[in-house]
Amino acid sequence: MSRIEIKSPGKIEVPKRRALGKGLESLLSTHAPVESGSREQALAARTTPHNGEAPLVSHPGGTPRDIPVTQIDANPYQTRMRVDPQKLDELARSITASGVVQPIIVRPLPNGRFQLIAGERRWRASEKAGKTTVPAILRQVSDEQAMEMTIVENLQRADLNPMEQARAYDRLSRDFKMTQEQVAQRTGKDRATVANFLRLLRLPAEVQGKVESGDLSFGHARALLALDSAERILKAMGKVTALAMSVRQTETYVQGLLNPEKKQQDGEHKANVHPLDPNVREAQERLQRQLGLKVRIEDKQGRGRVVIEYSGLEDFDALLTALGAAI
Repeated sequence: MSRIEIKSPGKIEVPKRRALGKGLESLLSTHAPVESGSREQALAARTTPHNGEAPLVSHPGGTPRDIPVTQIDANPYQTRMRVDPQKLDELARSITASGVVQPIIVRPLPNGRFQLIAGERRWRASEKAGKTTVPAILRQVSDEQAMEMTIVENLQRADLNPMEQARAYDRLSRDFKMTQEQVAQRTGKDRATVANFLRLLRLPAEVQGKVESGDLSFGHARALLALDSAERILKAMGKVTALAMSVRQTETYVQGLLNPEKKQQDGEHKANVHPLDPNVREAQERLQRQLGLKVRIEDKQGRGRVVIEYSGLEDFDALLTALGAAI
């Protein structure tokens, strides 16, 4: 276990919490804010070229056209893997009664068929409702642009779980050789946020499954990542789920596993140890949650040091990213 020490000559101040999400406007365009209208219309209107490509033109005016549901192929870049059957049935009944209110987005394929870009639930629900056609906006886009539009559209939905988000970022990185910085720019997220989601893919498959099913939250997963082996992570996960630990309890439990000697010393000398200032403790706990690593702040009347421990090069790179250091 390595560590970084950051000495601070001044008084510890807890920074105000800042939101990481940049909102729909920054996800859809870097040139102009999104006006009123549906998410799909905003996505369809996006024509910002990538890698020096010429802007691609959509169907004139973005006017929807009716396309046979049987001529549409599923989106190979879809990031949402779980669809609630009950909600799909509810949507199908709504479409039966009122039709499809918002058009889906598709792109033409060389074989004369169409590939879905956004609106999979509406497409599947339309087929379930017995509709022969579905209103769609036609877009001429590249594979990269189609994948980006799909990810952006899905990242705006509350039902996209952390593992689906992590795999979406990973696909952008692997399939299109993007750096974390480029992925962050394309999706409108902070680079640290992208790095934290990608780290979830280092978890054992069983733990990833728990996160995907909702049995473990993103916060639980980040706390478990501080452990240095799959065996320890799986063992800790078993206890966390069995005791239904909160994220804060999980963080405390993991820190105890990482520092058994310190935990014992704290128990033996608790009566002789001065309590940590509440502001310093809050800053320490906030740093641990943000970095997913062990952090210790040693403060003496406004002077002291911050000690951050990491267990490997990947943790070190993630730490530099979180601290804003380009490598």
